[in-house]
Amino acid sequence: MPHPPGSDDLVFFVNGRKVTKRDVDPEVTLLTFLRRNRTLSSQVLAQACSTGTPGPGCLPGLRVSGCRAGLGGGFPKQLRDAPPGGTGKPWLFSLTSAPVGLTGTKLACGGGGCGACTVMLSRYDPASRKPRHVSVTACLVPLCSLHGAAVTTVEGVGSIRTRVHPVQERIAKSHGTQCGFCTPGMVMSVYTLLRNHAQPSEAQLLEALGGNLCRCTGYRPILESGRTFCSDSDGCGQSGARQCCLDQLGDDSSPPGSCGPRAHMCSELFPRAEFQPWDPTQEPIFPPELVRMAESLEQHSLTFRGDRVTWVSPGTLQELLALRARHPEAPLVLGNTALGPAIKSQGLVHPLLISPARVPELSAVTETSGGLTVGAGCSLAQLQDILAKSISELPGEKTRTFRALEKALHSLASQQVRNLASLGGHVMSRHSYSDLNPILAVGGAALHLRSEGGARLIPLDEHFLAGVASADLRPGEILESVHIPHSRKWEFVSGFRQAQALQNAVPHVSAGMRVLFTEGTDAIEDLSIAYGGVGTTMVMVPRSCQQLLGRHWTEEMLDEACRLVLGEVAIPGAASGGRVEFRRTLLVSFLFKFYLQVLQELKTCLFLGPLSTLSVSYPQHPDQSLSALEDFCVTMPQGVQTYQRVDPQQPSQDLVGRPVMHLSGLKHATGEALFCDDLPRVDKELFMALVTSTRPHAKIVSVDSSEALRLPGVVNVIMAEDIPGTNGTEDDRLLAVDEVLCVGQVICAVVAETDVQAKRATERVRVTYEDLEPVVFSIQDAIKHNSFLCPEKQLEQGSVEEAFEKVDHVIGGEVHVGGQEHFYMETQRVLVIPKTEDQELDIYVSTQDPAHVQKTVALTLNVPLSRVTCHVKRVGGGFGGKVGRPATFGAIAAVGAIKTGRPIRLVLDREEDMLITGGRHPLFGKYKVGFMDSGRIKALDIECYINGGCTLDDSELVTEFLILKLENAYKIRNLRFRGRACRTNLPSNTAFRGFGFPQGALVTELCITAVAARCGLLPEEVREKNMYRTVDKTIYKQAFSPEPLHRCWAECLERADLRGRRARADAFNRQNHWRKRGVAAVPMKFSVGFAATSYHQAAALVHVYTDGSVLVTHGGNELGQGIHTKMLQVASRELRVPMCRLHIQETSTATVPNTVATAASIGADVNGRAVQNACQTLLKRLEPIIKKNPEGTWEDWVRAAFEQRISLSATGYFRGYKAFMDWEKGEGEPFPYYVFGAACSEVEIDCLTGAHRKLRTDIVMDAGCSLNPALDIGQVEGAFLQGVGLYTTEELHYSPGGALLSLGLEEYKIPTVADVPEEFNVTLLPSSGTQLAIYSSKGLGESGMFLGSSVFFAISDAVAAARRDRALAENFTVRTPATPEQVRMACEDRFTEMIPREDPKTFKPWSIPVA
Repeated sequence: MPHPPGSDDLVFFVNGRKVTKRDVDPEVTLLTFLRRNRTLSSQVLAQACSTGTPGPGCLPGLRVSGCRAGLGGGFPKQLRDAPPGGTGKPWLFSLTSAPVGLTGTKLACGGGGCGACTVMLSRYDPASRKPRHVSVTACLVPLCSLHGAAVTTVEGVGSIRTRVHPVQERIAKSHGTQCGFCTPGMVMSVYTLLRNHAQPSEAQLLEALGGNLCRCTGYRPILESGRTFCSDSDGCGQSGARQCCLDQLGDDSSPPGSCGPRAHMCSELFPRAEFQPWDPTQEPIFPPELVRMAESLEQHSLTFRGDRVTWVSPGTLQELLALRARHPEAPLVLGNTALGPAIKSQGLVHPLLISPARVPELSAVTETSGGLTVGAGCSLAQLQDILAKSISELPGEKTRTFRALEKALHSLASQQVRNLASLGGHVMSRHSYSDLNPILAVGGAALHLRSEGGARLIPLDEHFLAGVASADLRPGEILESVHIPHSRKWEFVSGFRQAQALQNAVPHVSAGMRVLFTEGTDAIEDLSIAYGGVGTTMVMVPRSCQQLLGRHWTEEMLDEACRLVLGEVAIPGAASGGRVEFRRTLLVSFLFKFYLQVLQELKTCLFLGPLSTLSVSYPQHPDQSLSALEDFCVTMPQGVQTYQRVDPQQPSQDLVGRPVMHLSGLKHATGEALFCDDLPRVDKELFMALVTSTRPHAKIVSVDSSEALRLPGVVNVIMAEDIPGTNGTEDDRLLAVDEVLCVGQVICAVVAETDVQAKRATERVRVTYEDLEPVVFSIQDAIKHNSFLCPEKQLEQGSVEEAFEKVDHVIGGEVHVGGQEHFYMETQRVLVIPKTEDQELDIYVSTQDPAHVQKTVALTLNVPLSRVTCHVKRVGGGFGGKVGRPATFGAIAAVGAIKTGRPIRLVLDREEDMLITGGRHPLFGKYKVGFMDSGRIKALDIECYINGGCTLDDSELVTEFLILKLENAYKIRNLRFRGRACRTNLPSNTAFRGFGFPQGALVTELCITAVAARCGLLPEEVREKNMYRTVDKTIYKQAFSPEPLHRCWAECLERADLRGRRARADAFNRQNHWRKRGVAAVPMKFSVGFAATSYHQAAALVHVYTDGSVLVTHGGNELGQGIHTKMLQVASRELRVPMCRLHIQETSTATVPNTVATAASIGADVNGRAVQNACQTLLKRLEPIIKKNPEGTWEDWVRAAFEQRISLSATGYFRGYKAFMDWEKGEGEPFPYYVFGAACSEVEIDCLTGAHRKLRTDIVMDAGCSLNPALDIGQVEGAFLQGVGLYTTEELHYSPGGALLSLGLEEYKIPTVADVPEEFNVTLLPSSGTQLAIYSSKGLGESGMFLGSSVFFAISDAVAAARRDRALAENFTVRTPATPEQVRMACEDRFTEMIPREDPKTFKPWSIPVA
């Protein structure tokens, strides 16, 4: 490729290899560069898929030269010192090959919010004469910004081909990986931490991982693996010993006759003693060439030119000012954390980007007697260090502003973003929700501006932040530095924030507050208050502050301040972001917190004694108010995971029942596990992008693709008329025909040479609509319009109406349960490769059901199923969202492949995925319950409606399962359950982990709590009174024994010490007015499987090769649940062969046909039976040979069998569990068996903000005889935390026009490391099993989801305590999810009463409810 005129060479290092790049496009990010693969033929691709090795490759215009710098990571010296490129050693090939195809760095969100693309970025600092290592998200880093930097990816840390790094080894062996998609990012965050701190603290570990999301594991094992490096780690937290207290006596060889809990229970999931030592001296050196570059005095401007954008990086301040003078409109880019996401979401193009990162003056820090001046180019992470140093060195009275800023920085974004984002960029972005700007503004910060015309100083105030011309930068000026004054003796400064989550979340409201008192008094001399998140810019309240000058710091002043602030700050009802009343309440809640903080400090300064200034309007015992001063902090989880030991007589080679590491764990940790989009590009491959509807219900008048087709690189546009076979079903089209039914429905698809070209072209496809009526979004609208997807489902037993007449009490209520986004880390993606003959296609797809993809593609193309082969190596999370949806995308891509004759790759962005695919069904439930004074329920009538979206999908099945599972653990003689699926103009909702049970069982449990409240009983007492007691039949007449249910419940309550904890919580609540604790326990009866026998069948294929190695293939798909690991455990036991001789390649429709979706928690059950069957067939064939040569080896027997012409290949088959349901009769046996469990959780809420912390959770789960306790406990923990997300943080918002507003991680919050309970104990119930499943095990994939509701009910319990304190009615229901908004507004007090409220009919809200 010719050198672009005027472009410079970009020089940087990747994994110790020098990269010189001439054709740098400023629009390309580091992530894109790293993931670029060389082009392979389809034959080589198939080999790469089977071996997991895509091979190296170089891009045109890329020069790679050798350098030993960076080769280390604990590798043997002779290998580290080997000459690069010439050894032929595979480890050298992987570490020193061209830095393309480094697919360990994952694309998951594209906005820097999930951490999946975390890498280590290192730069040499001439001042300190050492490199600075930081973790960054590669999706935000412009490639052009890397000049002089060293990048380390997960591949550069360690490899399974040589030696894995201790970080990689420990996260894998600690079972901290399930689907593995997030694991490389986790590894890089911890690795970077260790490069900076050889023995980090637990707090540093939590901060390092705060920006990394995982949807599978529940984080506990990830944190546990990182904790092994920490200096302050205390083993299990129950004991000071490194060994868990439960394991200090006894081991796997305990004698059979021994007794006591330690004789048969174990809590060691991984052997710490086997970990290789961590030696920080063996890490790679920083490339000397980069040291020389950094110390060079020649710093000329660098220019990189792309097709649309030019990047200029001046080397001196003078060059920067001259460039700024010539191009005042050009953005300045440092961290790209604001501009990058804006460019992506808004499609902005800036012809010129200026990067001042190499200008040393912008990184200067100056301390003076008046304060601290920090260069605008300093990162927020550097600002943290600068402030911490000043705080440690200066008197406390001078650092109050610094302390407020440092506190705000800990919760601002993630570590990766803080490492990139600059102070100047944060200030100049002027985000209305800024955490820092309100504090800087009230603290009197000033901005040092510079231009070619000179320097000037302006205040950082509301006029600047509002962009008022007279207070803003002039053309040609830059922000050089920010001056932060010291605080004074009688000056107090604080910052506040409240967000959806504790970590990595934009605040709903932020605040900075400062007061200066006349010396020696509490008279206000100066006052400044600023709020973020309440308008389009930061808002200050100068009029209110002016009126309070001279007032004393009393309750009367506080009341007046609240009234004035609410009058001056107007948040309209239609304000963007919604939550209007909540945000108004936070204005005054923060004021009250500030009032108390200052009052407490004044008490210290003036020795005032008790806080006697508080009147009876507040708690009568003022010390009860001090809990409002404390902030919730994130702490390292403690806890114990307990499971039953294997029989001491079990052979050591037999791994069934042992905590075996995930088969791909080490490959996940090294980035060598290939996912769908990691596959190398194929010859002539094209990229596809989708055009979706922008209207909720409209006629398609026309689709004009002419403009898109004229764009460079665009090959074709795929329309409905291009489909040679069936275009989906009548009511669920693959591509819309004539009409669209929701925002996000796929209309057509663009095919182009690159993904960028395809996505740009979608914006040029012009669709003309004609709106149609009605438009239905909510369940209430659907009921009103009689808009339903299927007939009502109903079950009834006893005489409900008659029972209502004979009870002591009858109450009713309504329940609203919001939807949930799957948020699998790997978005929907597919690669379709047409073959040259016989209309054959290979489809590589991320799916839970390859057979469904195969069938849909075959019908779409009008070809036999035998011509379509689907391959699934592994899936980066599914949770039900990859059962049906991948077939749609696979079929659309297949049409493109057939039309163009070229391979097609389709990868959805996170926002596209969330917009198009739907999720968990929102639910609206109504209940009527009749009960006695004792709490015994005699009659229950529940009617549920779910929001199914615009097409049927799985909504009828979800409705059926919802009704079948509504009774949960309770035997109520008179029941009536009814359910309907509503048709609305939203994207179709689909299968999701739990399949209706998490929503429906919540309705039932809310009935229980309502009954308990009316009877004056504890909820757990009412639960026990109404549980199944003996062998009985369900409402659908299926018999079962509840004995494991009672064991789970009793053991959970005992382990959790529920009675003692409730007493302690009550005592805490009496002593604290603004903090309340709640405790709750919930039981669970979860039915496993599909309600149809044919869906329980499974097949397997086992080959034994003449060298004794074994290839196992089955119909299950690896989603992270460890099904492949369990299948090899089964095969190893049955064949009596070590697991190391067994291998699973992939799931393919060509090897095991007609498979059933890996779902409903039975994947390991049924496929395990099929593998068992195949292995038993093989072993039976070998029996005569083994009898003749009993002393022979496995290899001897296999060779003999081959010589005797005995087949060494066998299919296995399992016909399935019997399951049926007759809905006309209302009876059947729809489920093979039940999983029982119980959870007890304790929380603490902040009544002023609605925030909560999870103090403790205890779970006891009936796992049968676990095939693999580590994997099963991981499933329980991961499902539990996903349930916690459903019930507390994950909130979907829809616009009045039906568009999903919660697109991406800025608005949608899944749990983070901060959401793990501070004490988290999980026990697998011993001596429990079902003879039905393989080795008496049970499937646990979904059941733990509902146990997350124990946190919801604990929050409700805490809210009830707050309401009792305020003499409020307790007949209330906290809506789900129990977000800070819901909790705060339920804790009504004088502050919620004083806020203004508007009639909802007078404005158009930002979002509308759909449940």
